[in-house]
Amino acid sequence: MKRKLAQAAEAANLPKKEEILVMKKYLTLSVLLIPVILAGCSHPQPVAYYPPPPPPPPAYAQIAQQGFHDGFLAAQADMRNGRPPGAAKHPKFRTPPVPVPAWADYRHGFREGYQRALHAVPPPPGL
Repeated sequence: MKRKLAQAAEAANLPKKEEILVMKKYLTLSVLLIPVILAGCSHPQPVAYYPPPPPPPPAYAQIAQQGFHDGFLAAQADMRNGRPPGAAKHPKFRTPPVPVPAWADYRHGFREGYQRALHAVPPPPGL
C-alpha cells in the first residue's frame, strides 16, 4: 500500500515527506520570529539635544571665559554620562590649565559655566 502511495505521489510531482518537514520548520521559525522582530522596532530610543555652550558674559577676562566654556562642557558630559552634578570634582577645576595666579578667575568661570549648563538644559528623560 505504501508503495502505491509513493508511486502516486511521484506521478503527481508532490514533494517528499522530508521536504514537507523542512518547509514546515522554516514556516514555523519565520512565524515565531515575526513578533520578536516587530517588538524590537516598537521602542524608539529618546535622543537628548544639548545646545552649544552660550558665549560667556563679556565682563569676564579671557581666562574666566575659558573656564566658563570648560565648565559648560564638563556639565554636559556629566549629564550625558549620568554622573551626579558637581563642578569641584573635575580635574580642570581642581588643577586649572592656567597659571597659578589666575586659578581663582578660571574656577569662577568654570562654576558659572557648569551652573548655566545645569539650569539651561532640561534633565534627560527618566530622571
